[in-house]
Amino acid sequence: MNTMTLWHITGWEFAALALAALLVGFSKTAVSGANTVSLAIFAAVLPARASTGVLLPVLIAGDVLAVLTYRRHAHWPTLWRLFPAVAVGVLAGTLFLVWADDEIVRTSIGAILLLMAGVTVWRRRTAEAEEEPDSVVTRAGRVKARSYGVLGGFTTMVANAGGPVMSMYLLSAGFRKLGFLGTSAFFFLIVNVSKVPFSVGLGLIDGRSLLLDAALVAFVVPGALLGKWAVNRINQKLFEQLVIAATIIGGLQLLLR
Repeated sequence: MNTMTLWHITGWEFAALALAALLVGFSKTAVSGANTVSLAIFAAVLPARASTGVLLPVLIAGDVLAVLTYRRHAHWPTLWRLFPAVAVGVLAGTLFLVWADDEIVRTSIGAILLLMAGVTVWRRRTAEAEEEPDSVVTRAGRVKARSYGVLGGFTTMVANAGGPVMSMYLLSAGFRKLGFLGTSAFFFLIVNVSKVPFSVGLGLIDGRSLLLDAALVAFVVPGALLGKWAVNRINQKLFEQLVIAATIIGGLQLLLR
């Protein structure tokens, strides 16, 4: 990637990226999945493949703030069950990026996001009884964790779009707000940091892209503070509806762009 193109953005384009960075902070501490809107903004302002490299350090900054905020609420047994499958998905996503062009990447991720949202809505409407949280280890729970783990690793590597996939998994596993946010905070900090060498190797991150990130990270902090303020004012049902809605919006934006 020739990152010199990143310096040709206009003032309005930078403002759009700054808004997207603020949404990243908000999504990490309040409504996970809202950063699919950020993903779409970055892909609209920058070339789709290049946008994933610029967005990744911004996401990591948001992950750090989320971990500092919700570190006491992480459920580590769930995380350890997910990580091996996520590693497989990240490797598959890396190979996919070697082959796929921008249009294929956008279409594939948009379709996956809409599929995940549809499956989650269907499951919640057809199952009156609440599923056991993943803290209860069952064979079905392990299979579900592996399936979502591979898909989450693939989508997060290809387009930083693993958030909605893992949101759908954590909602289906019965996590409440704080457990949801704490578990996803540690999950994405670890996964996103592990993606950096792959992104550097693919030419998606270099010195010039990091300078743009340095300017954008400043907008993540107020977004995170706004999210921390808002999360205590959002009830569980509205929280889940917002997560699903953000996933659908992000998927549609990627497909219709």
